[in-house]
Amino acid sequence: MHSLKLFGKRPKEKYHSYKGEIGKTADNIINRNFKADAPYEKITTDVSQFNFSWGKCYLSPVIDMYSNEVLGYDLSLNPNLVQISHMLDMTFSNMPHTKDTIFHSDQGWQYQHSSFISELKKHDIIQSMSRKGNCYDNCIMESFFGRMKNEMYYGHEKDFESFEEFSIAVDEYIYYYNNKRIQSKTKWMPPVVYRETSMC
Repeated sequence: MHSLKLFGKRPKEKYHSYKGEIGKTADNIINRNFKADAPYEKITTDVSQFNFSWGKCYLSPVIDMYSNEVLGYDLSLNPNLVQISHMLDMTFSNMPHTKDTIFHSDQGWQYQHSSFISELKKHDIIQSMSRKGNCYDNCIMESFFGRMKNEMYYGHEKDFESFEEFSIAVDEYIYYYNNKRIQSKTKWMPPVVYRETSMC
């Protein structure tokens, strides 16, 4: 690659949500066991940053470890608790049940916050957290962000002239990802089709 003056795409800046132990951390229940036997058994989340000439924005999705389906998400100009609240509302509205679901994340300040923890408890969800600073403990989210950015963001940053334009593109990509994009993990079916087939 170097002889041809080709270089891999890499993020210029990464969002770090860890700000120390500002709240309550949870045990690493998932412990890199990402295999799930049914939909909604294990879900995971994280926040990723996107940089543009007009500013930055942040995507917070929730992914089902069984099907890789994006159950809910929020795109925001600010990575705050309002974003997390919107993401949870959308996620829970798309889940027929939440009791005993394991919800995995890193140790970001959002996930240590009392409002996040109480919302999980209200839905009978078990919280799990990666070890500090270990991206491999949440590689499902890392893989999703990498795939998404390679397919619709890297090299296209100048195509999105506003937050509104990028927001539309994110909505379209996630619909495509859930309903049309095949994956080997899901037996070459899109995530939604794989989930629906497994529940028949």
